[in-house]
Amino acid sequence: MARSSSSHRWLREHHRDRFVQQARDAGYRSRAAFKLLQLQEKDRLLSPGQVVVDLGAAPGGWSQVAAGLTGPSGRVLALDLLEMEPLEGVEFIQGDFTGDEALHRLLVLLDGQRVDIVLSDMAPNMSGVRQVDQPRAMYLCELAADFAATVLAPGGDLVMKVFMGEGFDELVRNLRRDYERVHTRKPEASRSRSPECYLLARGWRGG
Repeated sequence: MARSSSSHRWLREHHRDRFVQQARDAGYRSRAAFKLLQLQEKDRLLSPGQVVVDLGAAPGGWSQVAAGLTGPSGRVLALDLLEMEPLEGVEFIQGDFTGDEALHRLLVLLDGQRVDIVLSDMAPNMSGVRQVDQPRAMYLCELAADFAATVLAPGGDLVMKVFMGEGFDELVRNLRRDYERVHTRKPEASRSRSPECYLLARGWRGG
């Protein structure tokens, strides 16, 4: 099947993207690694010894960064619907986060251990229809927030990808109820034409 003009445009942009080139040079699995690195530079999210859960992890860019910053004394658990090649220092579960089985497997791995930070770069498969894509994206955010409320240690943090649009303001209000501080960030590595941004909810109130 011939590629559409939009596909050709995306490929040209992708190959010219400096973060794609930098990711290859640095050995990161995706350009998304630089989004987390830029959040880290500004907000100091990750530190040695932390327990981290990375949702929507494949192909592993965020998990690579998290494992490097938390070090051998830390722990990184990653989950994605897609397969992910093994990464040193990362425990991976392949499964659908919207289903009970993957969540159960993740909780079994944690075995009651509290989590310092939940990272979510999850996004739905985009149809291009805003009225369909936005509710799907917000649903994943709600699931990530519910999961964080289950596993975070008091004072823990949640970082998640969101898309500006319907449901965004309500999500922020709910996070401000449950966390000490909520910040909105748009890392440089996040493409300017993308409606995505990241919410940093810091200081889980612990119930």
